[in-house]
Amino acid sequence: MREATTPEATAPEHDDRPDEKLARAVYEREKRLLQVELLKLQAHIKRSSERVLVLFEGRDAAGKGGAITRFMEHLNPRGARVVALDKPSDIERTQWYFQRYVAHLPSGGEIVLMDRSWYNRAGVERVMGYCSSAEYEEFIQTVPQFERMLVGSGMRLIKLWFSVSEEEQRRRFARRGDDAVKQWKLSSTDVASIDRWADYTAAEEAMFLHTDTPALPWLVIRSDDKRRARLEAMRCVLARFEYPGKDPLIAHAPDPRLAGRPSQVDDDERAPSSPA
Repeated sequence: MREATTPEATAPEHDDRPDEKLARAVYEREKRLLQVELLKLQAHIKRSSERVLVLFEGRDAAGKGGAITRFMEHLNPRGARVVALDKPSDIERTQWYFQRYVAHLPSGGEIVLMDRSWYNRAGVERVMGYCSSAEYEEFIQTVPQFERMLVGSGMRLIKLWFSVSEEEQRRRFARRGDDAVKQWKLSSTDVASIDRWADYTAAEEAMFLHTDTPALPWLVIRSDDKRRARLEAMRCVLARFEYPGKDPLIAHAPDPRLAGRPSQVDDDERAPSSPA
């Protein structure tokens, strides 16, 4: 294994054209290199018994599931798993809101990738009326405390938000409706939410206002180009860790034009909604 060089000596060169679609050949090459780094990270996490939780959040059709698939593609399933919960059962609705998520938190040496999380309450539940105003207010005030408890216990928590433009979301919904093997991804809630872009934007802004902090930041990833988004998501995670054999030429910080804190990224989601 070659010796890692210092980040100062090997500053990464970001793509000169981040707004253009990434060529498949470039994507496949970079993806494989980053997946090798993820395997190094997984080995380190297993040795050190760290607990790692990565939240994949964003609007419907933002690319969360595809990114998770590429994360998991070569990881050892004995030390990494995906959690994608269905809507709460009648019994779960009577429990403490966070209870059903706590049951799926990582153990020592494990990576857990959550495809949506407790932040459902800040987004779809609030916008579509699946929770009361009192339930929402209770959530938004207590979630920072809940996350501080997780981190205080030694867990590594990473929150990723996949940001898709309204135009691209509509295109993806249309493709799902036309594709027999993807129609299951287009739910009745998805259809009902198409014309509520502004409401989701307001909910997103409120969520970031209350839950994006220096200690527990959100990392927003522009995801109109799914290939770039998947690579930047991997870099967002890898950049948070030091591990043996880390290659700074590959596992460098994400491109700040494509991923970063909510206030730092040019986010198409928060552009004005187009006329109906």
